[in-house]
Amino acid sequence: MTGAPQYLLAIYIAEHRQDPPVTFGVVADLLDRSPASVTEMCQRLDEDGLVDHEPYQGVTLTDLGREQASDLHESYVTLSWFFREVLDLDDYETEAMELAGTVSPEVTERLAATLPHAEEVSVPTHEGQ
Repeated sequence: MTGAPQYLLAIYIAEHRQDPPVTFGVVADLLDRSPASVTEMCQRLDEDGLVDHEPYQGVTLTDLGREQASDLHESYVTLSWFFREVLDLDDYETEAMELAGTVSPEVTERLAATLPHAEEVSVPTHEGQ
């Protein structure tokens, strides 16, 4: 996953580890990007109403951004679990971060159902999708 979804997911994860605003350096570290590219993308996300960009401070997800990031996080958790438990990948979190925005909710639900201890994977159903 490249672009906005990956940044939203990284900000969402960072907001759960620290109080917002999330600094550009933290996002850059999570995504292995330069602070300048993070600042540029965050300005675009601000224009799209997904984050509140505070120059020289960082970003905070808006309600819309948090909603989208929450859905991405569900895919990320399912993919991480699959990559770790089934494929036995060492870098499962990075792989999951890359793919979370490209997997449909239906694929996420079906994948979660195939995992060992599937009842422990919490993935909301998306009726009508």
